[in-house]
Amino acid sequence: MFFVLAKILGFFALPSNIAITLGLLGVVLMATRFARFGRMLAAVSLVLLAVFGLTPFGNALILPLEQRFPPWQEGGRPPDGIVVLGGALDSVVSGARHDIALNEAAERMTEIAGLAKTYPAARIVFSGGAGQLVFQGANESDLALRLFESFGIARSRVAVDDRSRDTVENARFSKTIADPKPGERWLLVTSAYHMPRSIGAFRGAGFAVEAYPVDWRTRGASDLVRPFTNVGDGLRRTDTAAREWVGLIIYWAAGYMPELFPGPLQAGCDKAATDNCRR
Repeated sequence: MFFVLAKILGFFALPSNIAITLGLLGVVLMATRFARFGRMLAAVSLVLLAVFGLTPFGNALILPLEQRFPPWQEGGRPPDGIVVLGGALDSVVSGARHDIALNEAAERMTEIAGLAKTYPAARIVFSGGAGQLVFQGANESDLALRLFESFGIARSRVAVDDRSRDTVENARFSKTIADPKPGERWLLVTSAYHMPRSIGAFRGAGFAVEAYPVDWRTRGASDLVRPFTNVGDGLRRTDTAAREWVGLIIYWAAGYMPELFPGPLQAGCDKAATDNCRR
């Protein structure tokens, strides 16, 4: 039930959907005695689409998410395991084309090729099932196994969670599969903008992981003044960031995360128990 409700709320929380909905409502009202209000809604819709699609608004939303966790540093101690989250495989297109189709989050998958070679003893857990509410396609875990095999990664090194539909389930099922032992070092590979919510969910599940962000969408603070050259790219950036912020609020309110905006822990803190750790 939570999965379905979150998907529905997520759809209506996207800025582009809000702007279009206001515009369509305005057009409908223009044919009624509320025509003046309808024209106002249509005008507001157009302005919002311009702001969301052409200005740096989307970059301003996503930058704090991406900057929350710095690039990972080994520090002389190799990881014992690596958890990589799904979301980089277009399961609908892959299912229809009978091939592996990656989306713009492809670095979640391609980075594993290098990590597997650098740390040959590290176990790998892929977490991702079928997260679509509609238009179901191939299971992400099946596609991931095929892709990892093409990278030359032995099948015996990889364990998969093929049931997860969202980040909360990613954390819970990954912990069960990985069965991490005290003192082990596990990396979490996912998009930089998705890392705060992911780390929060893993902390809530009691699985101590270290952030390994990939798939950066901005160059840094300089993008706060960089407009978009087309509305489609700007709307996509704004929607991506807004979905994460809404997800953070929902997960925290539902008790799936111990904090609203998870960040790095101080040295010496227990990564799975954050109550007494300052960030």
